[in-house]
Amino acid sequence: MKSDSSTPAAPLRGLGVPLRSSEPVCAAPAPSAAVVLLEEAADFLVVHLDFGAALQTCERVLPSLANLDAATSLEVKCSLCVVGIQALAEMNRWQEVLSWVLQYYQVPEKLPPKVLELCVLLYSKMQEPGAVLEAVSAWLQDPDNQDLPEYRALAELHLQRVLLPLGCLSEAEELVVGSAGFSEEERLDVLQAISKARQQQKHHCSGSEEAQKLNQEASPSSLPFVCKLAQLFHRIQETVFSLYRLPIHD
Repeated sequence: MKSDSSTPAAPLRGLGVPLRSSEPVCAAPAPSAAVVLLEEAADFLVVHLDFGAALQTCERVLPSLANLDAATSLEVKCSLCVVGIQALAEMNRWQEVLSWVLQYYQVPEKLPPKVLELCVLLYSKMQEPGAVLEAVSAWLQDPDNQDLPEYRALAELHLQRVLLPLGCLSEAEELVVGSAGFSEEERLDVLQAISKARQQQKHHCSGSEEAQKLNQEASPSSLPFVCKLAQLFHRIQETVFSLYRLPIHD
């Protein structure tokens, strides 16, 4: 159905007055090729589940972002890396993620917070937090990053998912004490958690020393004693079973 030509056009959003027919219409700028390919990569990833094509599209676009303005380039680059990280993870190539993103940012200090967060979450989920230890530490120590609003969240993530699981308690203390991203209450809470982890670590080390001592006692020179102990245990076991006739369950 055609509209009545006598009906005035509705004002365009963002303009204070209706546009007159004699005035030229300024079309919205066409999206750049990089933005179009970003949408294509996301489509491959989410809709078609073609993870290889999604990764290839990202890798085709990333080297050509210099033609965009700085703000758009940074945003598109980060988004492409997010798609690429997910594609690599879906293809069970998660070990390549950190080196893959670093080829586009050169140094970990320049990684966008979102990209670094995904790396930490991925490697910690795969129980390899040590793979991102140096990268995250370098990022947190960079003065340019310490003023970012995401700094505190990344510092907490680094503590919970990397430093504490790895037993890097001294590094954890240095981060909490030296970071302005924590309030005094938060700092005390984290230090208490670190102190508790240190006590558990000492207890674990003590247990390991006891186990090592037992292993040394079971050296070839003490094998006769071990054999006698095993025979004694076997006789006791036979006596118990003969007295109580306990049924054996599968």
